[in-house]
Amino acid sequence: MKRAVFLDRDGVINEDRCYIHRVEDFVVVPGVGPALRRLQAAGFLLFIVTNQSGIGRGYYTVEDMHRVHAHLEALLARAGVTLSKIYFAPEAPEQPSRGRKPSPQYLFDARDEFGVDLGESFMVGDKLIDLECGWNAGVKQSLLVRTGYGAAVERKEPAKVARAVVVDDLPAAAEWILGR
Repeated sequence: MKRAVFLDRDGVINEDRCYIHRVEDFVVVPGVGPALRRLQAAGFLLFIVTNQSGIGRGYYTVEDMHRVHAHLEALLARAGVTLSKIYFAPEAPEQPSRGRKPSPQYLFDARDEFGVDLGESFMVGDKLIDLECGWNAGVKQSLLVRTGYGAAVERKEPAKVARAVVVDDLPAAAEWILGR
């Protein structure tokens, strides 16, 4: 069985700029490439699990999102990083969805498709639904980053966040995970 780190996208890997669907609006958080490279070198598979409700709301298309993801994968490749898969839920919050977080379904899919041991894996996000996704899947630990919405979530939901490890950003999350 393999270990994995599951990552939310907006607010964790890139700056959250409200329904990003254009490559020119996509800005990677500093230090993400080296942090992911270190995790990958330590044997972790890397997955993005992202809700993309802008598609379901009609703000942009699946093709727009795929262009952004291709851009992200090219940026990461230059840093020596390969994502195992990007899972995305295109539905708006009120629409039925198989995998929209906090559903753990995409983590279960990664377990089944890639042989991931969820009990030895981690979820990193900037929202409560990211943490809940990890908890619902039975990951070893969910981590909240203070980038994106994370700092506000930490302030507003201290009791709910208490089960999580809270760190400043994705590089700090990688450091914490690698220290285990």
